[in-house]
Amino acid sequence: MRLLLAEDDAMLGSGMEKALSRAGFIVDWVKQGSHARTAVTDQTYDVILLDLGLPGTSGLELLKAWRQQQLTTPVLIVTARDAVQDRVAGLNLGADDYLSKPFDLDELMARIHALARRHSGRSQPLLQLGRLKVDPLQHRAHLGERDLALSPREFKLLQALMDKPGAVLSIDQLENRLYGWEDEVASNAVEVHLHHLRRKLVEPWIRNVRGVGYKVVNPD
Repeated sequence: MRLLLAEDDAMLGSGMEKALSRAGFIVDWVKQGSHARTAVTDQTYDVILLDLGLPGTSGLELLKAWRQQQLTTPVLIVTARDAVQDRVAGLNLGADDYLSKPFDLDELMARIHALARRHSGRSQPLLQLGRLKVDPLQHRAHLGERDLALSPREFKLLQALMDKPGAVLSIDQLENRLYGWEDEVASNAVEVHLHHLRRKLVEPWIRNVRGVGYKVVNPD
């Protein structure tokens, strides 16, 4: 899952970026409102974590502009402004949730997962297609009774495909789910991870649509 973190506090932002990255998220961290605006234009995110007190363009200004532009990405406001009028203003402008600082990181991650589920139309955290199950919260995958020993990037690939069963995802879309801005990406990196993942699944759960991308299907 790819997140945009818009937070100008260096200590808090660094702590959030490290904790979320350790939990398996791809995190793009920006410290100014203008940079957040550019990031959303250049990249697709699963959830945006938005501080209201950003320098330059405020969080509320960004939120208003995004919703006017029909951006549907879930936005979780994370801010020290905990007055009722601030929460009401943010929610009325289109925020999906609100978390006041200081907060517990486990609660933050639970809210992120909940927003992503609602946005994709799911009520359950478990992703399942036939015998194949992926648990994003526990970071585990099973095929029937067999526990799949996947690398972090293999797991992210499988989760990305399982988020939209049957939908074809391009190499660029899959790459965006695996790598952040600072990562060096080899030209065939996604294909290499897909090859290893398909070998571990044994059966043809992942199929290539020539010239388009890959999709997950139930081979049973």
